[in-house]
Amino acid sequence: MVYYFTSTAVDPSANIYVGKDKVENEDLISHGWPTDIWFHADNLSSAHIYLRLPAPSQNALDSWTQIPEALLTDCAHLTKANSIEGNKKDNVTIIYTPWSNLKKSGSMATGQVGFKDNKMVRRVYVEKRENAIVNRLNKTKLEKYPDLRQEKADWEREIRKKDRVVAQDKKKQDQKVAEERVALKYQKEHMYDDLHTEENLEMSNNQDRDEDFLDDFM
Repeated sequence: MVYYFTSTAVDPSANIYVGKDKVENEDLISHGWPTDIWFHADNLSSAHIYLRLPAPSQNALDSWTQIPEALLTDCAHLTKANSIEGNKKDNVTIIYTPWSNLKKSGSMATGQVGFKDNKMVRRVYVEKRENAIVNRLNKTKLEKYPDLRQEKADWEREIRKKDRVVAQDKKKQDQKVAEERVALKYQKEHMYDDLHTEENLEMSNNQDRDEDFLDDFM
């Protein structure tokens, strides 16, 4: 089971999800999306919270380093609230990083993860629980049993489809620009062709004028 939440702290709203237990967390780790941002209470047991950002081409929230503060606050408070120990404490540190930065090895316990690059781990501090935030998020809570593998496969297929369309459009645009350049080059190279026609050359040649043509100048 996966729990889904909706943050209305931003417009459009953002999707947040969390596994019910450590077994579900394993599936979330395995089938996360490149646009997912992982949250966890630092040095405390807590649920794995994921913020799903829109695809880069769809929204300004295309960088995990540019998450709006209001949305970041929602994710941090939801993470704290889903930590048995952290929920009872003040001044809790929440860490977050892109899903792609998570590292899983065979020696790790179920639900446990490490990081590929510690420099890509950021921190946000929650001074104390704010019930207004947690209650607002809990009102949007939905329980689902998704096929995470299939969802990711469908998403990847859709992304590839969009990428192909973009590539095709770029190819057409590049071809149009190339054709325009060829046409412009031809125009420049042949802009004086009409001045050098046989008729114009004959008109400028005195050899074929009649013997009295000079009288016009007298």
